[in-house]
Parts: sequence; structure tokens; C-alpha cells
Amino acid sequence: MAIVLGKPEVDGLSEAVSALRDWQYDTAPMQLHPGDLGWFWRWGAEATAAAVRTWSRGGRILAVGLLDGPGMLRLTIAPDAQREEELAQQLVDDVTEPDRGVLPRGRVSIEAPMGALVQDLLFEEGWSADEPWTPLRRDLSEPVEDPGVRVEVAGPELAYVFAAVHRSAFTGSRFAEERWHAMAAGLPYADARCLVASDDQDNAVATVAVWSAGPGRPGLLEPMGVHREHRRHGYGEAITVAAAAALQELGSSSAIVCTPSSNVGAIATYQAAGFQQRPEVRDRSRDV
Repeated sequence: MAIVLGKPEVDGLSEAVSALRDWQYDTAPMQLHPGDLGWFWRWGAEATAAAVRTWSRGGRILAVGLLDGPGMLRLTIAPDAQREEELAQQLVDDVTEPDRGVLPRGRVSIEAPMGALVQDLLFEEGWSADEPWTPLRRDLSEPVEDPGVRVEVAGPELAYVFAAVHRSAFTGSRFAEERWHAMAAGLPYADARCLVASDDQDNAVATVAVWSAGPGRPGLLEPMGVHREHRRHGYGEAITVAAAAALQELGSSSAIVCTPSSNVGAIATYQAAGFQQRPEVRDRSRDV
């Protein structure tokens, strides 16, 4: 039976989100998470649908990709299909040929699970290893400590606060209150929380969004940031601990996050919050 490349409409996104939930497990390599689609949803349901690609056979989704910016495909594959030759070759063919509507010509990158056969085939096609990223994980089988700061769940009434801190934390960010509302209206947000930490003077100092994949599965932190005027006071560690506690309340078995290996400050913050560093991962890139 043929493998079919699909581009779902808005009403078809639920199937892709459901597949991503099912594929999350604690020993899995770092991979696309339903929370990644949830965070992308800040651009709206139509934009999210336009950025998603699926590969199916016989009505079953075998792989899901998210076009997360120009020339960047974040791809993951059903656990039992990651070493399947037919699927891996189909994926390589589809991402290599621009007319198939996945990646454009020129420099492009693919994020795929380490160990998946598609990684090997891309290497054979001349795709090089890109900059390293560091995944980190915190087990949530034991109680999470108090973060030591006041933390609130950001609902609609705090959307403007969450947005303002995020813009301060990430240079060039265009995240605004209306983006928060678009994100919160998305399917993955049903199992997500946005948190805001405040200091003793009630200044909002840090934010994080956490995304559950369902009970007994790893939950994702995406994104976490500290207001630029309140850095180096431990608020990054505090909001990260609060994020782990929020995921534990949502039933997650662990909390995961991934950051560029060059961002040693972020890695140190996550480790201080009880996260364990895992082996580095690398995207595959094509220069021409």
C-alpha cells in the first residue's frame, strides 16, 4: 500500500496531534511533541495547518512534520516505523524534491529523531550535521519542590503580562496578547498551562508554557524565558521548577526541554532545576 504525503486542513489537525501524543514515551529520543504544534498555534489554526505535513499508509499516520520557519522541517516518526526502509526513502524523496511542497530549494534543515533511518539516508545524500542541541529531562515520579517564588497560571486576564515578559526575554519576538489567545484556542492547549513568576515587588519576572502529552507521557517546556531586567536572580530556575510541578499535576511522567548546546547558561539553569542532560542531537542541513 502506497505512502501518501498529506497536508491536513484545520479540521484534520486533531489526527496529527493525536498521533504525536501517542508517540511520546520517556526513553524516546528528542522529537516533535504536540506542544511544538501548540506553540506554533499562536499564528492561528490556518497557519498551523499550512505548516503541517503527514505521511500515511492505509489511513494510519506514520510521520508528522512541522515547517517551523523558512526551510526548517521538524519531523518525527511512529516508533515502530523509524527504521522502515520504504518510509525513510519516501521521506527523503519528498523533502528533497521542492515540487512536492515540503521544503524549498536552497539551504534547508531537518530535525528528526536520532537513530531513525531517515537520518542515515540524508547523510548518504550529502546532508551535513548542523549545530548541536542539548535535550534535558526531569523525572516526575517524586514530588517537586517549592519553586520559592509566587507563580500564577496565566489565563486570559494575564495574557498581556505573559506576552510582555516573553518579548523581553526573547530579542526580536513579536509575541503579543492576541497571539496568546490564538495559542490558547488551539487543540494542544487543552492539556497545557502558561505560568508567570513574580518577585517580592509583584514584578512579573519569568514565564513558561508547559504542554502535556497525556497521563504517563513526557511533557514539554516551550518556551521558558526571564525578563531581561530580572536576570541572574534565580528566576529561570524557579519558573522551571514550577513548570515541572505543573506538568506533574497534569499527569506527565517527566518534563523535557531542548536548547542549543551553545547556550550554556540555559543548560545550567535547567540542571539547577533538577533536569538531567541527555546526549546531544543534531539537525541535518543541505546547503544548496
